[in-house]
Amino acid sequence: MLRAGIVRQTHMRARSQSTTSSSTPISRPKNGSRGRLPVPTLRHTLDRYLDSLEPFLLEDERRGGMSYASSYALREKWANEFESGIGGTLQERLLALDKVSQSNWLDDNFWINKAYLEWRAPLLVNSNWWLAFNEDPLIPKSALSGETNNNRAGTTFWQVRRSAWLIYRMLQFKANVAETEGSLEGTTTLGSWLLENTSKIFNIARIPEPLCDTISEPPEPSTPAARSVLLMIHDWCYSVTVYDPPIDGASPKLSSPGQIEARIRATVLDVEARLANGEKPVPVGVLSADERDRWANNLQHLLSLSPTNRKSHQAMLHSVMGLSLEHTTYMISPSFSLSNTHNQTSAQSALDSHLHTIRGTPQNVSNRFFDKAFTLIVDPSTRAGASGEHSPVDALVPSIVAEHGVVQGVDAEAFESRDGDAGKADTPGWDRLDWVADNKIWKECQAATERANKILENSDDSVLWFKKFGNDWIKSLGDLKFSPDAFIQMALQLAWYRTRGEFTATYETVLTRMFKHGRTETLRTYSRESRHWVLSMCDPKASQTLRFRLLQQAISSHSRRTREAMTGRGIDRHLLGLRLLLRPLNGESALLFEDELFERSSTWKLSTSGLSAGLLFKGTGFGAGYEDGYGINYLAAPEIIKFGIESKFSSALTSTEKFKEALVGAMEEMHTMCEVAMENRRNVEVSSHL
Repeated sequence: MLRAGIVRQTHMRARSQSTTSSSTPISRPKNGSRGRLPVPTLRHTLDRYLDSLEPFLLEDERRGGMSYASSYALREKWANEFESGIGGTLQERLLALDKVSQSNWLDDNFWINKAYLEWRAPLLVNSNWWLAFNEDPLIPKSALSGETNNNRAGTTFWQVRRSAWLIYRMLQFKANVAETEGSLEGTTTLGSWLLENTSKIFNIARIPEPLCDTISEPPEPSTPAARSVLLMIHDWCYSVTVYDPPIDGASPKLSSPGQIEARIRATVLDVEARLANGEKPVPVGVLSADERDRWANNLQHLLSLSPTNRKSHQAMLHSVMGLSLEHTTYMISPSFSLSNTHNQTSAQSALDSHLHTIRGTPQNVSNRFFDKAFTLIVDPSTRAGASGEHSPVDALVPSIVAEHGVVQGVDAEAFESRDGDAGKADTPGWDRLDWVADNKIWKECQAATERANKILENSDDSVLWFKKFGNDWIKSLGDLKFSPDAFIQMALQLAWYRTRGEFTATYETVLTRMFKHGRTETLRTYSRESRHWVLSMCDPKASQTLRFRLLQQAISSHSRRTREAMTGRGIDRHLLGLRLLLRPLNGESALLFEDELFERSSTWKLSTSGLSAGLLFKGTGFGAGYEDGYGINYLAAPEIIKFGIESKFSSALTSTEKFKEALVGAMEEMHTMCEVAMENRRNVEVSSHL
C-alpha cells in the first residue's frame, strides 16, 4: 500500500474576494518571530484551483474528450455553487476553528494525522527519508575498504570512531540551538524556524496504534534514557550514554567524543561475546518496518509478554537518536545491472550501494528502529548517512543537523585521553535493551522480514549526478532571472512526458516556514504553461525561439506560484481543511470534491522535492507515492545537481534508469536552447549599437 491522495506523498492573486470568505491577514512580524498561517479567501483558492485544472482539460480535449470550453464551464459552475453554498459554510467553520487554534488551523488540528500518522503503509521506503553523507577526508584511505586487523563483531575501529564523532558533532549543534532558544532578538525567520523544529527530531519516536499512530512525549532530560542514544548492532538494541548526569541541578553535559567512543566499543565487545555464546537477538527492528496496524498488534503483544519489553521500548522512544552500526559493507551485485536494466559503472555502483545501505537492504533491515525520527547509520567502511521517520519535521531540518555533523572531519585530538574523561556514573555507560519473545513473535519477525525484503527488492532507487551545469549557470542567464528550482522542475516535466507520452499531476514541496508551526504547501508543477512548453519541445515544427519563450513563461508561472505557496496562499492545504470539515453524515456533499478531476489533479504520480545544495551529501531519497510513479529529491549546488530517484520494479510503466536518461537529455537540451537564445540576444544587442 502506497501513500496517495490530497496530502503529502512528504517523501506537496485573488481575482476577486467574497465578503463571506475573508481570510486571516498575513502578519509580518519582526525579529524572527513568525506570523500565523492564514486561511486563504475562498474565492482565491477556487480561482487557483480552476487554473490548476486547465492543463488537464486541455489535454483531455486533445485526446478526444469533451471540449475544453465545456469542461471548464462545468467546473466553474461547480466552483461558484460551492462558494455560494456549502463552501461558504465550510469556510466559516475553518475561520472559526482558526480562531480557537493556538498556533494555526492546519498544524493544530489536521496535518500530522492526515499526512502521516493515519497512513497504514510500512515506513520503510514509503515514508522514511534517507540521506547519504560524503566520506570523511580525515579518515585513512586504508579504512575505506572496511577490512582491518581489529574487526570486532564485524565492526571496524574507524567505523566506531566516525560514529562517535558524528554523534558528538550533531549533539553539539542541538546544544547550540538550545542555547539560542529564548533569545529571538535579531534572529531571522529561518533561524526562528530552525529553533522551533530542531528539538522535534530528538528524544521522540512514532508509536504504532490501530488506525492512527501517535508521537511519544519528550522525556525529562535528566533521565538515563533521555541522556542516551539507541545503538543497534547485529539486531540487538543497546542504550549508550552520551550525556553525563546533571550535577547540582544543571543540565546534563554532553560527553566527550572519547567517552562516547569508549562506550560504543564496550557494547561491541558485549555483542562479540554474545555471538560467541550462540545467542540470537529478537529482531524487533524489522517489526517496526511492517504495516502499521500489524506492528501495533505485535507491539502490544510484546508489551504484554514481559516488563523487560516495556522498559526497552520506553528507552528506545526516549533515546536522543538512533545509531545503527552495520557489520557488513553492502555492494550491489553484478547481476543487479543485468536483471534490472541499470547501466552500472563502478562509480555508479558505489554511489547506489551507499544510498541503498542508508535506505535499507535485506542485510540490514532488522538493524533499524524505523519509528525513530533520526537515525545515524555507519558501515564498516565508514560510509555513513541518516534516515528518519518523517512526521515530526520535514527533511530539511535533519539535513541541517547532519551537515553540522559532516562538515568537520574526525578530530583525532578530541579522542585523546583527558583528566576527568572517565565517567562519574556508577554504570559502565551502556545497557542492554533486550526483548522477550514467544513463538508468535518469532513467526511474526520471519514474516515481517519477508515483507520488508519484498519492499526493498521492488525499490528501483538510484542517484544521478548531473555535472554539465548547476545553479550558477542557470542564474547566469542574463536578466532572465530564472529560478534554478523552476528550471529543474521543467526538466522533470519534460522527462516524464518523454518516458510516458502523457502528463501527470506533480507535487513539489514548498516550505511555509515564515509562519509559526508552518510545515509545507503543495506546488502543482503541471500547469497550462508547463504543458505548452513540453509539447513544443516534442513538436519538430516548433522553433527554438518559440520553445525558449514558452520556457520563460513556464518558469515565470512556476516562480509566481511558488511565492504564493510559501506565503500561505496555496490551495491544497486549504482544500484539505475544507473537505475535512464537511459533514457527510448530516447529508452534506459538494460536487467540487466528487468530481473525478478533483482526485486526478491531486494524484501525484510525480512527487518531487528540492532539499539544499547538498555539498556534503552524495544523495538522498524518498519513495514513490504510487506504484507507477516516481519519488524524486534533488540537491542543487553551484556546479552540480544530484537527483535521488525512486520507482518500483513491479511497474512496467516506470524505470529509474530510463527516467535518468530522459532527465539528462532534457537538461542538456534545455542548456543548448538557452545558450543559443542568449547568443541570439547578444547578437541583436550588438547589431542595435552598430
